[in-house]
Amino acid sequence: MIYVISDLHGYPLERFLQLLEKASFGKDDFLYILGDVVDRNGDGGVEMLQWLMYQTNVELIMGNHEAMLLSNAFVFDEMTEESLDSLTEEMRYRLSAYYLDGGKVTLDAMHKISKDTQQDILYYLSDCPLYEMIDVGGKTYFLVHSGIEKFDRNKKLNEYRDDQFLWARPDFDTRYFDDVMTILGHTPVIAFGKEYRDTIIKTDTWMDIDMGAGFGEEPVLLRLDDMKEFRLA
Repeated sequence: MIYVISDLHGYPLERFLQLLEKASFGKDDFLYILGDVVDRNGDGGVEMLQWLMYQTNVELIMGNHEAMLLSNAFVFDEMTEESLDSLTEEMRYRLSAYYLDGGKVTLDAMHKISKDTQQDILYYLSDCPLYEMIDVGGKTYFLVHSGIEKFDRNKKLNEYRDDQFLWARPDFDTRYFDDVMTILGHTPVIAFGKEYRDTIIKTDTWMDIDMGAGFGEEPVLLRLDDMKEFRLA
């Protein structure tokens, strides 16, 4: 069985494992997480990352928050007054923007673990793909964090910039591939209207499965084989 989930944003690992248990997720199943495990809540997803690094049947697809964490990896270098003075204006801006977007809890938790584990996590994140194309039950799915910014059906995937898979904001008029269902997160469903709270939004070319766990909502685990949804509440 193939499962997808998105935008956990510091969701407690213990509850996440309970959700997998509720879905009877086992070693012969596979889970794709569509980005944004980190930031905003709890320990910022650091415990989750330490668990993910050792899972052979779970893959994290890059989210914009993982990308922001990587872009601020310099904060894990040995800092001295001299090195702080050498931070460029761009580096200071990136760090400030990351703090404002929920990164402080993640950086605080990262600083509490060993340097070796920090580096292991950063290496793991740097190896995460931007997207995956998979077949389940005779249907093809494109798994990506945010959708595709400025989508052009005549454009090859390798012709897009990385950030166009991380920061896109589709609306109901957005159309992606005609013969492939795109599954994404990044934009909480409630952003489309209060009536969509806790509801997977599905158009004829894309589905949004971000329930808003970053803002206190419960995530949904979707099984692609039969489109069954699993929630803890």
